[in-house]
Amino acid sequence: MTDKKKLIAPRLPRGFEDRLPAEIAAVDEMVRKIRAVYERYGFDPVETPLFEYTETLGKFLPDTDRPNAGVFSLQDDDEQWLSLRYDLTAPLARHFAENFNDLAKPYRSYRAGYVFRNEKPGPGRFRQFMQFDADTVGAAGPEADAEMCMMMADTMDALGLAGKYVVKVNNRKVLDGVLESVGLGAADPARSLVVLRAIDKLDRLGTEGVAALLGAGRKDDSGDFTEGAHLNSEEIAKVLRYVRAEDAGDPLFARLSELIEGNARGTEGVAELRAMEALFIAAGYGPDRIRIDSSVVRGLEYYTGPVFEIELTFSVQNEKGQDVVFGSVGGGGRYDGLVSRFRSEPVPATGFSIGVSRLANALKLTGNLGATEPVGPVVVLVMDKEQVPRYQEITSRLRKAGIRAEMFMGNTKNFGKQVAYADKRNAPAVIIEGSQEREQGIVQIKDLIAGKEAAKAIADNAEYKAARPGQFECTDAEIVEKISALPAVAAYLRANK
Repeated sequence: MTDKKKLIAPRLPRGFEDRLPAEIAAVDEMVRKIRAVYERYGFDPVETPLFEYTETLGKFLPDTDRPNAGVFSLQDDDEQWLSLRYDLTAPLARHFAENFNDLAKPYRSYRAGYVFRNEKPGPGRFRQFMQFDADTVGAAGPEADAEMCMMMADTMDALGLAGKYVVKVNNRKVLDGVLESVGLGAADPARSLVVLRAIDKLDRLGTEGVAALLGAGRKDDSGDFTEGAHLNSEEIAKVLRYVRAEDAGDPLFARLSELIEGNARGTEGVAELRAMEALFIAAGYGPDRIRIDSSVVRGLEYYTGPVFEIELTFSVQNEKGQDVVFGSVGGGGRYDGLVSRFRSEPVPATGFSIGVSRLANALKLTGNLGATEPVGPVVVLVMDKEQVPRYQEITSRLRKAGIRAEMFMGNTKNFGKQVAYADKRNAPAVIIEGSQEREQGIVQIKDLIAGKEAAKAIADNAEYKAARPGQFECTDAEIVEKISALPAVAAYLRANK
């Protein structure tokens, strides 16, 4: 008696997903539109590998056995730790530093690709997801930061989201100035981090919730308690005046200047925001598209100057059926310290990243994704196994004309099953040549798309078979011409010239 073979369960790892043709085609089209905007701004592509040395990514080993602090890591045969990239910026910094002498400066590049996070997955939260980044390395002025914001706005317009987004801009220097004015900042980094995280929750918790987190702490609806920053009432009031500065009656910059008065770093940040706003206005980007917003907090331990994010302003329903604003789909800022990890001299840098997967979800909700299954290949049916070379010749002729085509390679001669296969492949048509057609020197072309439309008006099955909707004949010499004229095939040929 032989042992029964143990089958392996086909399981998708948690936090990962398979992508099907419709989604792939839609995301490819979305990426094409983003790329076109980036290239219009003068950015060029660069591609870095999925793996980098762990120390390059800035993730340091928590122990000698498994460096898994947010990254997927392994040890190579040289006992060097490698990690899958968790973003596209750290690899860019390594690439720039390694090729410093050969690259034009400022260095302007874009990258699209998958990144990996060794974190607990959840709804809409994956361990592998796509990002699309653009960066300028070697330009220190606010002009480079302002250009990033304008490019973000133009990208949203190109994706059909005009009027449904706003690019919000702030500056970490101003944030730091406010923190120093209440006795925090570098003097107390732990409490400063609590304050910044509280500010970042303004949209979700409102002023009252943020005030609680700035003070003793806050208990949420589930009863969980979050420890606060323990600021006094005067300090809390000052921070709240800052995050609500754009709502005040005074001009924004006047309010910000008042809050950080006497603080050199904060004053520098306000000056940079003023310069950026002047550039936005000069280029025709009003506050409906790009605006200064003092509540924006990004990259708490990462960015060194201007920070910005794209926020979609339309509402969607959450899992509880409540209307909520869709929120951020990308952002970035100035990160002058990252490249300097590799070189002794200071290297200024700024950039932004779009979360492709999240943005695709937004486009789907607004009807701008176009996530429909792409047109499949024309299928040449095999009606006679002895005639396979003939069917292959027809298939090759179609391919040489730029038409997607395949010869049926299944193990059935059944006409209905072959057509059902073509239908499942989303084929625009099938080509039929049996012995009768061969004797007459013709083929039958069955337009599956037209046939489906015509069939809607035919209720009787016998009538449908007799009518053969969407089916017509042509000579062998006319095959390419007739197939090319089918609307779905013609559209494919136009798109792939």
